[in-house]
Order: sequence, then structure tokens, then C-alpha cells
Amino acid sequence: MAIERVRCGWASNPPYPEYQAYHDDEWGVPVHDDRLLFEYLTLEGAQAGLSWATILRKRPYYRQAFAGFDPAAVARFTAKREAKLLANPGIVRNRLKVASTISNARAVLEVQDELGSLDAFLWQFVGGEPRLNRWRSMREVPARTAESDAMSKALRRRGFRFVGSTICYAFMQAVGMVNDHTTDCFRHPPRA
Repeated sequence: MAIERVRCGWASNPPYPEYQAYHDDEWGVPVHDDRLLFEYLTLEGAQAGLSWATILRKRPYYRQAFAGFDPAAVARFTAKREAKLLANPGIVRNRLKVASTISNARAVLEVQDELGSLDAFLWQFVGGEPRLNRWRSMREVPARTAESDAMSKALRRRGFRFVGSTICYAFMQAVGMVNDHTTDCFRHPPRA
């Protein structure tokens, strides 16, 4: 008889199997690849006002539509390409969200030119190391923090859009800047 793993509440009764796989294999795992950081930033922004399950289902279409989230390729998208994206049923066809992905790609390139990598810029908000939280339930997890506030302000100053503090905190959770797996979840590391 297989022992059922205990997961964070949001992943214990998932709307579809990929949701649980996302929790088990991705959420909270530190990411230091600029392309993947750009992907998560885009998807978190696209999720605003929608469910994360919706975005996960659309993720393969996003990867195809946005050139595998290569910031240099997306930064070159033209108005004609943008119009084509707005007709793509595989992604969220919100004009502001699509336009922000293109402008955010250009902002990523500026950050890379100035600081060497998007990774170095974003991880500074947690001192370069993941923060391990010890929440007993998802009700304890904040929607934003002082660090996500600071990240949001810094990103906005650099021209990024769809990067409010709540979006930034969800991004920080996704890319492992903070580990918000609840203490009963099999993904929460034991005390050292």
C-alpha cells in the first residue's frame, strides 16, 4: 500500500494532475536561469485576476507563442506579431498583458546589459539565498512582504509592468526565493 504524501492545502485536491506536479516538482525550487525567471514573471502577471490552474493549462501555448521565453526574441516582436498573439486562443488574450510581456522582455535585456543578469537583480531582494518560512497553514502565508514591495518598486522603476507586490510575492514563491511549503508538506525541509 502506497503512503499518500501530505501536500500544501492548495495542492492536496488539485483540479488536474499537472497542478500537483507543479507543486511537487517546481513550486519553491530555486531558479537562477534568466529565461525561466522571465517565464515565471510573465506567467504570474498573466495570472492576475485568473486562476493559476488556467495559466498552467496554457503554459505550453505561452512557451510557443513567446519564443520559449527568450527575452531577446520577444523584445523584437512587432505590432503585427502582437496582433497575432491577441488572436491566439492558447494564451490569455488581454492586450495589456501581451504588450507587457514584450515590454518586459526589453526591460530584461536592459537589466542584463547593466547588471549582467536578471537573476542577480531579482535575487538581491532576498540576499541571494532562499528564505525558509515555517507556516503551519496556507492561511498564515502573506500575500505580500516588504521584500516583494521593494521588488515591485524596483521593477516598475525599470519599466516592468504587471509586477505589483502580490504578483512579485507569488513569483518569489514560484522561483524559490521564499519556501512557503507548509510545515506538514513533504516539500518543506526538516529543521537543520
